[in-house]
Amino acid sequence: MANSSSRPTAAGRRKAGRHRGEGQWAAGHFTPLNANEQVKKDDDGLNVRTRIETIYSKRGFDSIDPADLRGRMRWWGLYTQRKPGIDGGKTAVLEPHELDDEHFMLRVRVDGGRLSVTQLRTIGEISQEFARGTADLTDRQNIQLHWIRIEDVPEIWRRLESVGLSTTEACGDVPRVVLGSPVAGIAADEIIDGTPALEEIQRRVVGNPAYSNLPRKFKGAVSGATQLDIVHEINDVAFVGVAHPELGPGFDVWVGGGLSTNPKLGVRIGAWASLEDVPDVFEAVVGIFRDYGYRRLRNRARLKYLLADWGPEKFRQVLQDEYLLRTLADGPPPAVPAERWRDHIGVHRQHDGRYYLGFAARVGRVDGGTLTKIAELAAQHGSDRLRTTVEQKMLILDVEEDQVAPLREALAALDLQVEPSAFRRGTMACTGIEFCKLAIVETKARGAALVDELERRLPDFDEPITINLNGCPNSCARIQVADIGLKGQLVTGDDGEQVEGYQVHLGGSLGLDPGFGRKVRGLKVTAAQLPEYVERVLTRYTAGREEGERFAQWAARAGEEDLK
Repeated sequence: MANSSSRPTAAGRRKAGRHRGEGQWAAGHFTPLNANEQVKKDDDGLNVRTRIETIYSKRGFDSIDPADLRGRMRWWGLYTQRKPGIDGGKTAVLEPHELDDEHFMLRVRVDGGRLSVTQLRTIGEISQEFARGTADLTDRQNIQLHWIRIEDVPEIWRRLESVGLSTTEACGDVPRVVLGSPVAGIAADEIIDGTPALEEIQRRVVGNPAYSNLPRKFKGAVSGATQLDIVHEINDVAFVGVAHPELGPGFDVWVGGGLSTNPKLGVRIGAWASLEDVPDVFEAVVGIFRDYGYRRLRNRARLKYLLADWGPEKFRQVLQDEYLLRTLADGPPPAVPAERWRDHIGVHRQHDGRYYLGFAARVGRVDGGTLTKIAELAAQHGSDRLRTTVEQKMLILDVEEDQVAPLREALAALDLQVEPSAFRRGTMACTGIEFCKLAIVETKARGAALVDELERRLPDFDEPITINLNGCPNSCARIQVADIGLKGQLVTGDDGEQVEGYQVHLGGSLGLDPGFGRKVRGLKVTAAQLPEYVERVLTRYTAGREEGERFAQWAARAGEEDLK
C-alpha cells in the first residue's frame, strides 16, 4: 500500500475517484448521492407504518408526504397505481404526481409460496371487500391487490396479520419475498427440504432495521427440489439443492442474477451450504450488498453490478473472510432436470402417497371470489395447504387419491385447468398499463386473449413453450428468458399511426442452457398482429425442428426470415 507521500498515477486517480463515486458504505461514503438515498437516510422506510396508521388513514390521500407516497410506503407493500385513462405515450412524459391515482396496489408477501386455507380465504375476502375483487398471482409467489384506499390499510393489515400474513418489505430497497419450492417437504424426488432455512431467514431478516436500507431491492430463493423451480439464475442470491459426494444433501450457492434493462444471469461461487448454513449465508450476502453495493446511480445499484466487478472468487472470499468468518466447503453444481416442464402443473404423487394438484389461471389473473372458492375446495377435499409458484400458478397439496378426480373437476368449473394447453400453461404477463405507472401497453387482458386465440389456431401444439408479456422494458414478466418474450412499446401500425405493440425476444431460457433471447433486427409486432405472428413462428418451429429440439434451441439457429 502506498504511503501518504506517494503520488498516484492518473489511472490510479481515476480508479479511486470512481470507487468513491459509487457511494459504498464499506468505503466510508455515507453521504447520499441521489434523492432516493436521501429519503432513506432521512427516515427508515419501516417507520412509515406509524404515520399510515395514525395520520394518513385518518386524514386521507392528500395528507400523505410525497417522500412517503412514492418512497417509504413501498416498505409496507404499497405502490400508487396508475391513474385511469392515461395512455402509454404519456408514461415517460408526465411527472409522477400526474400519473398517480389515489388508490394503491398492495402486495401480500407469500414467502415460499406457502398458504393455508384460512390465509387464502382471508386474502380473497379482503379482495372482495377492499380491492374491488382484484387479485393477481405474481411470478414471485406473491398476491397483489388493487384499488386499495389508504383509509382501509390498517384494517387490511390487521386481518392479514391475524392469520400470519404480512406486507412487510414486500416492496422497497429491502430483502423482498424469499422464493421457495412449492413442493418443499412433499416431493417424492426432493433432494432436501429448504423450509427450515427459509423460515429462519424470515425470522432474522424481514423487518430488521439492519437490512432495511439496501442500495436497491434484493431477491432471494431457496429450493431443494430437483426441478430447478425458483428461477435461481435471476435472483440476487439463490440456494439450489445438490447432493455433495461427502457431505450429503445441501445447497449450491448462486449470486448476482437479475433482469430489468441490463440482464445478468447469476453465477455459482462454488460453495456448498448445509441447511444450517443457508440463513447465515443469506444474511451475509445481504450484508455485503448493504455495505459494498453501489448507491450513486439507481440503475447500477443492484448486486449484479458488484458481482460483475468483483467476480465470484472475490465475492466468496469477502463473504467468508468478512462476514461468515469461516470457510464454506466446495460443492458440485446442480444436476440438469429431466422434466420437460418444471412448473408442477398436473397431478403428482407426494412422498407420503397423497397427491398435489397444480393448476393454471390465465396469465395469473384471478379475483377475490375465485381465491375464496379455491380455499373452500382445498378444505372440502381434505387439504389445508396451498402453494403459489414462480410461474403465476397455484398448487393444492395433500389430496387423497379418491379426492383427486372430484377436485380436478371442481377446479375446472372455476376455469382453473389441471391439464392446461401449452399456451395457458406457459404464458405469463405483468400488471401492465391497467394499473402500473411504468407501463406503456396492456398485458393481462391481451395475454389472456392470446392464450384463447392460440388454443383455437394451434389446438394440437403440445411442446413446452413460454410466452411472456411485459408492459415496459423492466422485465417484471421475465421477457429475456422466455421462449417468446414480448416487451411492450409503441410501434408504427399499418396506417402509419403509433399503436400498442411489442419488441420480440426469441429463444431465452432458464434451467436448461440458460441464456437470453435474441432480438431480430426490426422485429416488432402490433398488438393486433400478435396472434398471427406467434402462430407463424410456432408453425415454422414445428416444421423445422430436429428430433427433441426445444424452441429455444431452434430459435438460436434459425434464420432471421424464419423468425419474422
